[in-house]
Amino acid sequence: MKRIVLIAACLLLTEVLPAQNPVLPPGVYIADPAGRVGPDGKLYIYGSLDESTEYYCSDRYHLLSSADLHSWQLQENIFTAASKNDGAQYANGPLYAPDMCYRNGRYYLYYCLPDGTEGVVTSKRPEGPFRNGLKITGPAQIDPAVFIDDDGQAYYYWGQFEAKGARMNPDMKTIDTTSIVEGLVTEKKHFFHEGAFVFKRKGIYYMVYSHIGRQDRPTCIGYATAHSPLGPFKYGGVIIDNAGCDPAVWNNHGSVVAFHGKWYVLYHRATHNSATMRKACIEPITFRPDGSIPEVFMTSQGAGAPLTATKKIDAERACLLFGNVRIQLMQGTSQNEALMAIRNGDRAAWKFINYGNGVRHCNIRVRARAGGRIDIIDNYPWHGPRGSITVPADGSWSTISCEVTGLAGIQALWLQFHGQPGKDLFDIDWIKFE
Repeated sequence: MKRIVLIAACLLLTEVLPAQNPVLPPGVYIADPAGRVGPDGKLYIYGSLDESTEYYCSDRYHLLSSADLHSWQLQENIFTAASKNDGAQYANGPLYAPDMCYRNGRYYLYYCLPDGTEGVVTSKRPEGPFRNGLKITGPAQIDPAVFIDDDGQAYYYWGQFEAKGARMNPDMKTIDTTSIVEGLVTEKKHFFHEGAFVFKRKGIYYMVYSHIGRQDRPTCIGYATAHSPLGPFKYGGVIIDNAGCDPAVWNNHGSVVAFHGKWYVLYHRATHNSATMRKACIEPITFRPDGSIPEVFMTSQGAGAPLTATKKIDAERACLLFGNVRIQLMQGTSQNEALMAIRNGDRAAWKFINYGNGVRHCNIRVRARAGGRIDIIDNYPWHGPRGSITVPADGSWSTISCEVTGLAGIQALWLQFHGQPGKDLFDIDWIKFE
């Protein structure tokens, strides 16, 4: 069980290995991460909050923050739209994907509602509370984004299936409706689905967005580039694809941010065999000399070093799932997740694990159901299992061990599962090597 210490209105996550993905405690589901570096040098991640497998989002926002990408703080309910005392009294959630910007001593949090209403609330602190909700005239869709150019001019973006943009007025609460440009990026030309986010690097304007160019689902974060904040934008490619994070994953949504001299893509992964219950994640990215961005892949280590094999590796850190297996909460707990609904032939991967000079034993905490066998595999499945664990069908939680060979250095960890077809075989809580 992970330990979470409550300090005032802030949940300070402890005993979490550096920068693991997802960057959230078990039982918390923040999607659509918009990353912003504040004047204090911290990275703040604003996102929508999932709470059900039956619908997207909720009527409140939480906030993630970090000074080093190693330890993270979770601050709850920085803005709500559910009561007469909330930050926008006309709104009655759920709140879809947000964005935030800081200007002239104030933090501006931009939000949207399912009916297409977009609005802004303000605060003197990045964690809120955000108050004085105001509708923004002009935009009438979802997923607001704000960008401030080097000359101080701010721009506002929004849209689904095609992105629209306009100059903002100095109050940061209204837009110049005469400057609206439609079709900045489109589904036909750029695979745009929703979720625009704009940044600038070395004179190039980048729009990143939910990209629907693969498998007829918006599982990718794609991008387009321009030499002006209002285009025209040229299609660039895919930055990351979250297909494989969950059997029922539907979308992706994120942002790109520079932090301490390095660049990162923020995105989310689905859990619970659903299109929702999504979790914010982070991966380092690079730029080629021409400004293009090579595609990166989902990992368990995120912005940090490979996970240490001799420390507990939480099952919910798996970055790839194939088959019926999914990550979800253990029954009777709100703070511990496991790999569950594991069937014959399913596989799960953790990337990457540092085995050091080598390990000799693997320990896996499992709860047996029908029982079966777990094969421990490295980067190269054709080498065959490095060890195998047999799980008896006794229905209890236990830690089962086996000897392993050939696991040294930095490698991926794959587990492959075997047992009676059509039956749930076992649940997995954690893995640890010796």
